[in-house]
Amino acid sequence: MSVDGCNTVLVLGGIRSGKSEFAEALVADAVTVRYVATATGGDPDDAEWAARLAAHRSRRPETWTTEETGDDPRRLADVLASAQPHETLLVDDLGGWVTVLLDPAHQPADDTVTIAELAEAVRACPARLVLVSPEVGLSLVPTTPLGRAFADALGSANRAVADACDAVALVVAGQACWLKRSDAPSAGAAGSPPVPSLVDPVPMDPAAPNGHRAGIPTQAGPSEPDAPVTAAPGGGAPLTEAALPEVLTPGVPPAARPADGAGWAAPTMTLPMVATGLVIQSGMELPLPDEYAGPQAVERLATRDVPGAGLGVLERVVGFAAATQGTPTPQPWGPVRVLLLHGDHEGGASAGSTVDESARRAAQARAGVGVLARLAAENGATLQVVDAPTAAPMEVGAALTAEAVESALRHGWRLAEEAADAGVHLLVLAACGAGTEAAAAAVLAATAGAEPPAVLGRVVRDGTVDDTAWMTRCATVRDALHRTRHASRDAKTVLTELGGGDIAVATGILLGATARRLPVLLDGPVGVAAGMVSRDLAGQARHWCLLPDDGGHPAVRLAADVLGLSPLLDLRLDLGEGANALAALPLLRSVLALSAALPAREDDAGPAGEPADEETPEFAEPEPAGPGPATTGSDDEERTDAPDRHAG
Repeated sequence: MSVDGCNTVLVLGGIRSGKSEFAEALVADAVTVRYVATATGGDPDDAEWAARLAAHRSRRPETWTTEETGDDPRRLADVLASAQPHETLLVDDLGGWVTVLLDPAHQPADDTVTIAELAEAVRACPARLVLVSPEVGLSLVPTTPLGRAFADALGSANRAVADACDAVALVVAGQACWLKRSDAPSAGAAGSPPVPSLVDPVPMDPAAPNGHRAGIPTQAGPSEPDAPVTAAPGGGAPLTEAALPEVLTPGVPPAARPADGAGWAAPTMTLPMVATGLVIQSGMELPLPDEYAGPQAVERLATRDVPGAGLGVLERVVGFAAATQGTPTPQPWGPVRVLLLHGDHEGGASAGSTVDESARRAAQARAGVGVLARLAAENGATLQVVDAPTAAPMEVGAALTAEAVESALRHGWRLAEEAADAGVHLLVLAACGAGTEAAAAAVLAATAGAEPPAVLGRVVRDGTVDDTAWMTRCATVRDALHRTRHASRDAKTVLTELGGGDIAVATGILLGATARRLPVLLDGPVGVAAGMVSRDLAGQARHWCLLPDDGGHPAVRLAADVLGLSPLLDLRLDLGEGANALAALPLLRSVLALSAALPAREDDAGPAGEPADEETPEFAEPEPAGPGPATTGSDDEERTDAPDRHAG
């Protein structure tokens, strides 16, 4: 199958949407397939129905075998249970299966129990399995009892099977979107369709390229295998798109660590990187967090048995997590990944800091030692060190080439996508590099009209304040702004002229995380500068960011005010960008765990003393927004007189 790591896949779609063709393409790499047909033969006089069945049969290769389960809906679970690990099964479709299940000839029958048995069989199936099912939940409520019974039963079956499957795809008008995936994607076997990300519509032609992503225009480009990701000096050659940095898992050291300072981290995975053809441009329409879940979560806290005045300012954490998770009962974030951006800036921007120092910090993180690695280990977070192109002196000329900016943006987007595919729930953006604060100040001056001296913090070197270095940085930013006074202030121009590689990669990370509905913790100048730039590309990005602490940095305070990111704490740590977020993370997780576990007040409890609302026991993955409000089954629902015939 083309979805590596996913043993079971559910393909949903409307009638004539192309769902069956897409499902067949998923198993095109199998030598032989057991095709499980669930529909009955139907009326022999119905020529149109017979033509549909014939069209399905004509598409199946000669090496496929067909098995009929239409006469007995309970037999489908037996077929799945008896499958062997080396087999590939394609079940088409659950609509026909539900039709037979509700047929009066099979009554009395407990469809709820039968659906549960099927879901359990799917979950336990050792074979590679693809199931096809119609999605009828977007249509109007049928007017007849039988039609409503079919829609309800099929909806229940789809939900139960989707929960049991590793991956779920929705096909609309010949385009597929992945709603659920349990593992990282791969390119698949030759001739199989490319594996899209959550927001990737893909064509039904198995040989077609991945043509669109997140509704963004794309351009095709060849892949560049085996080329390492490198940072080029002065002017920033583009990142070659071949391999992402290795992901490290820092570990907490024992009480008596060896004197040689052995590292705590070991690489866990390195994924290949292929060209996406992604075009990042202004005005992209990316997802927003759930606008209802956040307020509902805060309102729910008012019904909990909380002593005193409650959670105070930390209620905002609950609202943010609820909106980004899409549930009024958010759970503590699970897997966390720290992305440490290592990119230097040449010229006066780096006054008072050295390239050697930033390289030492990046090397420490790779070895699993140092402050950031230790904090990551304490939080059980993985760590990924990302090398960004070195920026040329901004006071002399452009920090990067336009090509390098495009490459850095795509590279950051890929880093966020890879984290989402690996099951990460939260990103922490960190940075180390000579001159990053001056570059961030230049970006803020260009995008928010700030005065450089007001957003440049004091330069401290070896415990001593270096005012000469601070004045050099101010003069550098002033000269760069004067040089670019007639240049456009659009996002890519700002990154090209002033921002540099680390801020460009950080911007791509924020955009990619937004596209994949992945929240991000910020706390330093590079992160907030990327937030300012991302406004022009996709204004939705800032709503997926949380600022635990501004660290007392003037640039962070200004950008936070412009972006509407009020800091939660005032730790004033000065341990490098990313450290504040990791230091605050245990507190944020504790608040979410507490809010989820708090009992209801006695006056809000049910008759048995249980909370009136239903708790969510597990981390709730955010769901893509539907095309319209869901029907509720009330007497005010819109109805239709359309016939109740349901084809599989």
